[in-house]
Amino acid sequence: MSAPAHFATLTPVFPAVFPEARMRYVVLDTETTGLDPQQGHRIIEIGCVEIFNRRVTQRNFHTYLNPDRDSDPGALQVHGLTTEFLSDKPRFEDKVDEFLDFICGAQVIIHNAEFDIRFLNAELARLQRPPFRECCDGVVDSLLQARELHPGKRNSLDALCDRYDISNAHRVLHGALLDSELLAEVWLAMTRGQDSLVIELDDTAAGGTLDFGAFDPHVLPVTAPDPEELAAHLAYLEGLDKESKGATLWRRLEAPAEAA
Repeated sequence: MSAPAHFATLTPVFPAVFPEARMRYVVLDTETTGLDPQQGHRIIEIGCVEIFNRRVTQRNFHTYLNPDRDSDPGALQVHGLTTEFLSDKPRFEDKVDEFLDFICGAQVIIHNAEFDIRFLNAELARLQRPPFRECCDGVVDSLLQARELHPGKRNSLDALCDRYDISNAHRVLHGALLDSELLAEVWLAMTRGQDSLVIELDDTAAGGTLDFGAFDPHVLPVTAPDPEELAAHLAYLEGLDKESKGATLWRRLEAPAEAA
């Protein structure tokens, strides 16, 4: 599939040493009639938000879809999209080309990606189209990324909005475009890193100057933890190990040492 025409307008001016700066991402979310496409459940909404040069571009793809069936009661409580509302909306086959053009050439960011991809693959297979991962430049699962950054913590979209101080007060029901917009902000916050090489200290913020004296940058001071701090650290590790049911990395690293 060739790159969409609009992508030519996004040609970056960054040097080759910053490949990620040139990366185009699309944040994607779907709403569905239920939990399992193998039971005939369908996609009823797709929302996509574009990120280029780590900026949300305001270029979106959004559509409601007529699934030709009712939503399960549990799903309806989540998204609120009734059969009557969806009855005059286009079907997936009416929007598939526009959708694939939008994601072409982009890495696609999805929260709990396997859920959405199972539904997208089922919809594409009905039209004898290639699987979803062949239609884009790769998939990033932001849920897996969040779990690596925050092990043992809740990493739902709402929890991440709270953690990164992103307002989701307007999110009463789930909506594919709204959730994509929130996830775009969350993902940028999760991957921001350190924006500056300058470390601002209280003395400089107050207008003072820093006096390093005879500081030797080649000799780093080491402060050993006291017994209370060590005990707190071990308790924290045990909590993580319990949450992961013994699947933590240090258990796997300890096993060969204990065997030896």
